[in-house]
Amino acid sequence: MNYKEFIDKAKKHELKSVYLFYGEEEYLIDYTVLTLKNIYIDSSLEALNYVILDGKSLKFDSILNACETLPFMSEKKIVVIKDFPLFSNKREKEEISEEFKLPPSKNPLIKYFGELPDYLCLIFVEKDESINKSNALYKSIINSGELVEFAKLKGNDLNDWVEKSFKKYNKKISKSSINYFVQQSSYLDSNYNRTLYDLENEIIKISNYLSNGEEVTNDIIDLLMSKPLEMNVFNLLNSISQKNGEKAIRLFNEMYRSNEPVLFILHMIVRQLRNMLNYKVLRLKGYSEGDVFSKMNLKQYEYRKVANQSSNFTIPQLERAMFYCLEADKIIKSSSIDDRLALEILITNLCFKI
Repeated sequence: MNYKEFIDKAKKHELKSVYLFYGEEEYLIDYTVLTLKNIYIDSSLEALNYVILDGKSLKFDSILNACETLPFMSEKKIVVIKDFPLFSNKREKEEISEEFKLPPSKNPLIKYFGELPDYLCLIFVEKDESINKSNALYKSIINSGELVEFAKLKGNDLNDWVEKSFKKYNKKISKSSINYFVQQSSYLDSNYNRTLYDLENEIIKISNYLSNGEEVTNDIIDLLMSKPLEMNVFNLLNSISQKNGEKAIRLFNEMYRSNEPVLFILHMIVRQLRNMLNYKVLRLKGYSEGDVFSKMNLKQYEYRKVANQSSNFTIPQLERAMFYCLEADKIIKSSSIDDRLALEILITNLCFKI
């Protein structure tokens, strides 16, 4: 079950007594718990009807006391247990109370699942996509309740979320700019641990910059959005291929102001140039796309970027670019010239001399 299906059941008052929420998208977990509270619990009575427990070293008596206390002037009592060690593959075994290590027939929590009152909504929250599915407690929840997975949003669900988030701050954004925002965020790139909380922070930053009702454009996204170093390097090389020296220098300075070491930025530029050169040489030798992908040993997302971007350069251009990078490396390491200036000179050479 996904979070939308759970919320739909909550609105129809079709909840079971126990759930396991798990997945990498923490924002959606927090949103779903908040929505559940808003459906069933008056804010003035929250202290009586909503309980949060830390799963680490938690005893069964603490769970029982929280669950058995009747709701006060409310249809439901909601009990949330966070980070219960039995569900995680990463937590230490010492964090688990000995009573929960007993076999199912003697495990007090598993036995209690068969006796849960109708007024209760007991939710175990594990903010991780890697779940230990071999333990008896996990299997018991499947039998007595349901699992709700909180995976990253994709496709129209993600686009709709971005659009609604900007609309919440009274900002307009076109479909094409939504796609551009998502692409620049690297949210869907498995190489980065980006969440909806990260995207929300970017949306707030952009919205605070604009006036009410103003439209979010690609230029505004480029100006304000924080991007991973690899994405900035891709964009930098795009600007170089277009001979747009002003934009290329601006992108470099954004990375520099983010405290990225100059030599590391240079290393990333060289790495990307080398990958593009390797790609073009292998294709020139007659290797198929599948064979080139296998030989280059890159993740699929980065490989697609390399393949697409390489069309902006010829092999001689890439070779000259590598030479200029080597010269910049020598200057930075062996002269008194400012390293920032050395990279700006390199970018100028790449824009206008290759």
